[in-house]
Amino acid sequence: ISHDIDEGPRLKVVKKEWFEGKDCLDIGCNSRIMTIHIAKKFSCRSIFGVDIDSILTQVKHRTIDTLIQICILEAFGLKEESVSLSNGVTKSDNQETKNLSQIVSFQKENFVQTQKFDDNRYDTILCLSVTKWVHLNWGDDSLITLFSEIWRLFNPDGIFVMELQPWKSYENNRCVSETTAMNYRNIVLRLEYFQKILLDK
Repeated sequence: ISHDIDEGPRLKVVKKEWFEGKDCLDIGCNSRIMTIHIAKKFSCRSIFGVDIDSILTQVKHRTIDTLIQICILEAFGLKEESVSLSNGVTKSDNQETKNLSQIVSFQKENFVQTQKFDDNRYDTILCLSVTKWVHLNWGDDSLITLFSEIWRLFNPDGIFVMELQPWKSYENNRCVSETTAMNYRNIVLRLEYFQKILLDK
């Protein structure tokens, strides 16, 4: 997948056969909306989104259930007004929405720093615009951990969809903190090494 494309164009690039009837993992699912769009458009058997930030980081003063409902409604092109903000229960009787909520699940977790993140296995794993932040925050070792854990979680013949961020993006974000600045200076495993690391795992 090419660099710097938002969630809409991503859906035009990915292929239905990567997801249809498959168990999927979305690492760094961010706002969660892309995860839900994939579940709806490509008929996943299941899709599990994990992100280091809470779902409430994106939108304050929402309950988790309410925000998930809003994401689902947006995926269906429905209005937020059809969600009860007091209890997070949709007023829509759309059965497809209810089914989607059974397919999609989320968890707040630091994927690269969690020992044995998951015992499940996945047919398709997404890692979109994540590697730069892993690299800058925790360095080369964390990148190797990320790829090793992804490899461990695959079913045979699994599909890995990774969106890389160009080195210029690393430069632009290196001063976010003292840690990212230090890790940026110490990075050895540049983008051209990623394929070799993955194939060696």
